[in-house]
Amino acid sequence: MHTEQVSFADEPLILVNADDEVLGHQDKASCHDGQGILHRAFSVFIFNSAGEVLLQERSAQKRLWPNIWANTCCSHPREGEEVPNAALRRLNEELGIEADLEFLYKFEYQASYTDKGSEHELCWVLIGQSDSAPQTNANEIAQTRYIKPDDLDAALKEKPQAYSPWLHLEWAELRQKYWAQIEAMWTTP
Repeated sequence: MHTEQVSFADEPLILVNADDEVLGHQDKASCHDGQGILHRAFSVFIFNSAGEVLLQERSAQKRLWPNIWANTCCSHPREGEEVPNAALRRLNEELGIEADLEFLYKFEYQASYTDKGSEHELCWVLIGQSDSAPQTNANEIAQTRYIKPDDLDAALKEKPQAYSPWLHLEWAELRQKYWAQIEAMWTTP
């Protein structure tokens, strides 16, 4: 476990329109105020060779959705940074994991967290495979766990409030449209 700070309220995020065209840049804190300003983001799902997905419980220090379970890694590319590079950087900063990532799709969503702010993101969803043991960054992550896909399906129904809104949306899409592609990661020699 390490504790280097890798996320900053004043880091410039990439403002986009619904077509993912860059409109400008604004600090992260402002992008998450009120109903949020649409900005580019990414979500990474890492699977191990047993077909389990790695989840993280967000740190208690997080402004939005603290102590809520989410996918392996999610964040924002910074000004001038391409999404695939940002995803690799963040995967390493948060979990000490390196993996080849594959882009699946992108979508827009908006979700508010009490009166603390909102996510309004044009989110790129990527997948990868790794059997590396996570080396978590305590500033970002409270804990991690691998879970079987069927068990995650059940958990999302039984305790929906324990999981982030974007995990609900993305997992449903992965299961419905991309599952054969995901399974091929651990079944292909």
